[in-house]
Amino acid sequence: MTQRSSPRSTAPVHVSSKDARRIAGAAFVGTALEWYDYFLFGTAAALVFNRLFFTDLDATAATLAAFATFGVGFAARPIGAFVFGIIGDRFGRRPALLVTIVMIGVATGLIGVLPDYLAVGVAAPVMLAILRLVQGLAVGGEWGGAVTIAVEHAPIEKRARYAALVQIGSPVGTLLSSSAFALVLLLPAEAFDAWGWRLPFLGAFPLLAVALYIRFKVEESPVFTQLVQQEERVKVPALQVFTKAWGRLLVAIAAALLGVGGFYLMTTFVVSYGSNTLGVDRGVMVNATLVAAVLQIPMTIFSGRLAERFGPGRMTLFGALLTAAAAFPLFWLIDTQNPIGIIAAVSIGILLITLAYAVTGALLTDLFPPHLRYSGVALGYNLAGAISGFLPLIATAFLASSGNQSWSAALLLVAVSLITAVGGLIGERLRIRDAVVTADTERSPA
Repeated sequence: MTQRSSPRSTAPVHVSSKDARRIAGAAFVGTALEWYDYFLFGTAAALVFNRLFFTDLDATAATLAAFATFGVGFAARPIGAFVFGIIGDRFGRRPALLVTIVMIGVATGLIGVLPDYLAVGVAAPVMLAILRLVQGLAVGGEWGGAVTIAVEHAPIEKRARYAALVQIGSPVGTLLSSSAFALVLLLPAEAFDAWGWRLPFLGAFPLLAVALYIRFKVEESPVFTQLVQQEERVKVPALQVFTKAWGRLLVAIAAALLGVGGFYLMTTFVVSYGSNTLGVDRGVMVNATLVAAVLQIPMTIFSGRLAERFGPGRMTLFGALLTAAAAFPLFWLIDTQNPIGIIAAVSIGILLITLAYAVTGALLTDLFPPHLRYSGVALGYNLAGAISGFLPLIATAFLASSGNQSWSAALLLVAVSLITAVGGLIGERLRIRDAVVTADTERSPA
């Protein structure tokens, strides 16, 4: 794991808490839109695409095909991380963030106008997969840039809380997407299949306009500005991450795995398992993710504050071990088919995962020096995402091979949790710090 562990420049970067709050807020708004768009697909894969875009397949095969299409977006994310990492580390964090938000907003809106299988045949799932690919490319660059620009505008001692603010974009995106689907599920089944499911996707267009307006007001990172001034940028930063910081990259992947993969096991897979295998009403399953998303917001803030005291690596370790311990009881509770039990299980599972997920941004940005940071953070998070995107598919396959016994999915969640626990343990020891002067401190008496 030998690689350069600190930035090449020593001149301090000037930041202020006021700017940090404003930039983190703007990063949060854009990230919330990104996750709204991205999570819509996951819910639709479990409830819509398996029936309307893979009509010629039996129920199990259609669900597997829908989740495979869902996974395509995750497979594309490392490519997006590579491309936008180059843009972010060479030309600026800001331009990369503007491009990604347009890509995902347009791709999501277009899904809302796609014809289904009965209308155009095999062209329907092909077009669906292409738009999912565009989503994946955009998200591959979005999160890494958002958390990087938020952290680089923040004082060192408060970076974890501002990184956590960006992470709130995930539950808010879940809340918006689940709420949108909960509303359209109130429609008669015929209306929902005909046009109702399209409305949440079409809603991406006006949301894109709002987020883009806010993103245009974001200034470039002062850390990146210093890199430009001191000519410390590299031509292909992603290659240097693979060749000179590969050990840190492996730690980043492990540390991020539970926050992404565990989340999709407790939402996308559980929605499919509950509605398709247990026969629970679809509305109950979607509402469970809705309640969990509401509770996840204060937990994210709380975990970010704890990370400032104990360190993001230790919080990652703690959250991962708790999730591993709770995995089997959570699935036993889901198996009761009791609506209250299901909501409780999904909520508790998401809250435990959030202990690690909330601090992922703080930990990953501390693993890489500024000239490799956008690429390193984006690659670490999205390589974990590429693995995670296929976890619902793997869990569904395990479920089928075990005779629809939930222990197989619980065991998968335990394995993911333990990998992240190791990432948190090692990551805490590898953290590095930028040279930062806080403007608020400069104004106060010495």
